Amino acid sequence: MTSRALEELRSSLYNEFHTSEGAKRQQQRFCGPGVALTFNFVISVGIIMANKMVMGTVGFNFPVALSLIHYLAAWVLMAVLRALYLMPIAPPSKSTPFSSLFALGAVMSFSTGLANISLKHNSVGFYQMAKIAVTPTIVAAEFILFQKSVSLRKVITLVIVSFGVAVATVTDLEFNFFGACVAVAWIIPSAVNKILWSNLQQSGNWTALALMWKTTPITIFFFVILMPLMDPPGLFSFNWNVKNSSAIMISALLGFLLQWSGALALGATSALSHVVLGQFKTIVIMLSGFLVFSSDPGLTSLYGAVVALGGMSIYTYLGLKESSTGA
Repeated sequence: MTSRALEELRSSLYNEFHTSEGAKRQQQRFCGPGVALTFNFVISVGIIMANKMVMGTVGFNFPVALSLIHYLAAWVLMAVLRALYLMPIAPPSKSTPFSSLFALGAVMSFSTGLANISLKHNSVGFYQMAKIAVTPTIVAAEFILFQKSVSLRKVITLVIVSFGVAVATVTDLEFNFFGACVAVAWIIPSAVNKILWSNLQQSGNWTALALMWKTTPITIFFFVILMPLMDPPGLFSFNWNVKNSSAIMISALLGFLLQWSGALALGATSALSHVVLGQFKTIVIMLSGFLVFSSDPGLTSLYGAVVALGGMSIYTYLGLKESSTGA
């Protein structure tokens, strides 16, 4: 009887740690929506500071090359985890067509690359307007692709959030035709990227790390193609001393954590919730500058921030209420 019980325990443990279904259960158990969103929020703020240091103090003005370094570092770290048998098992290849994984890897590279170009050629206000436009694009795309609808109360709340963020952050709408074209071109890949990450994890037994391991080489391939087209010349003449290289490696480590935390958040919640988290991050950074560093965003921006935070609170409440009703 004892040996049979031990055998059943060993079989149970094997299923929990050496199958894609068990790995998915472990991820859901230890990384629920609250943990995933908090993890992503903290890392997002950290990488903003790190990238400002890399592109400002260090002077590494090659955004696509920096993204490529981030993904190369992520692939190396995941290879180490795989060698140590710490990488979660991926579902069988027949359960997810390669075309879906290829599409996700390609869309991810275009989403990141176009975002960097948009920020380079547009004012911050115009860039922020493009980010706000991702929200209705996700609602429309999910309805078209998966017949997934959003309740009227959530739609109204998202409108309030977008309006508040726009009032709080959009202060300089300088128009640039090329930049505007890039910003418009970025909206759809950004929305599709979030939808695919969320859908593949929630419809299959993919964990965040297993999906990253499969798609990162595809993303790296497209970055290698995009880098000479999008970055200015001079990458190889950059001063790769210890100080500069260390700053870039810290940014790369945070880049890996950002990818992982973003994938966890999308798997635990939804593409819309992840967009709302990004808008929350924008508002918190603006308010932190006002409260901590005594910056003056203006009374109108503060009113917009309050409206946005109120809308985000209602959206979170509605999401939790829907989750509890579904459960």
